Amino acid sequence: MVIPAIDSTAVRWSVPRDEVASALADRPLLIMMHGYGSHEGDLFSLAQYLPEQFVVAVLRAPLSAGQGFAWFALELDPVTNGIKRDIPQVNASTVNLLAWLDELDREVGGLGSISLLGFSQGGVMMSQLLRHAPERFDAGVLLSGFIVEDTTPGAAERDQALAEVMPPVFWGRDTEDPVISQELVDLTRRWLPAHTDLTTKLYAHMGHGITMEEVEDVSAFLLANAG
Repeated sequence: MVIPAIDSTAVRWSVPRDEVASALADRPLLIMMHGYGSHEGDLFSLAQYLPEQFVVAVLRAPLSAGQGFAWFALELDPVTNGIKRDIPQVNASTVNLLAWLDELDREVGGLGSISLLGFSQGGVMMSQLLRHAPERFDAGVLLSGFIVEDTTPGAAERDQALAEVMPPVFWGRDTEDPVISQELVDLTRRWLPAHTDLTTKLYAHMGHGITMEEVEDVSAFLLANAG
């Protein structure tokens, strides 16, 4: 499957679109990526609660999924009855995200600080962007999300390069999250400290969602580590 390019016309910005280039000339960029079956408007409501110096861009995933969109397809594994994730699709979406960022960089005339925030499946994209271009991002935020095991060609070298940078990452979740499996939690718990400067926060009664307490913690993390 060919993964479509990022739809630049669907990006939700925290400033008027015609002011993006001038705003990013001296303000940090925060890229936000939604979860499976959602859309760019879902996370956009959080922008008003994040540090005002950030220019926020909420992107729409490229694949249709139910009433929303997805960064990569999910399939049922008939052998294990688990969910299969197509890692080449994950990486194809990552390459498209970097291409969108390159285009924005040319428009602005050189971006400054860039941070990433991903919820659920969008968190996979956050971590893959760090894996593919660790020198490009100041910080990452993973909300109710996880990382995937990437064994595609060049993955080990990319992970080693990331481990040499160790960018700051915030991982927030509920221990009773009904969506993210324990297997994925365990993989993420092993991988993140080995490749990032990790801050972990646990929240009760949040489920597979986001609370204002978590948003406040994310704001403090971004202020301390980005911008």
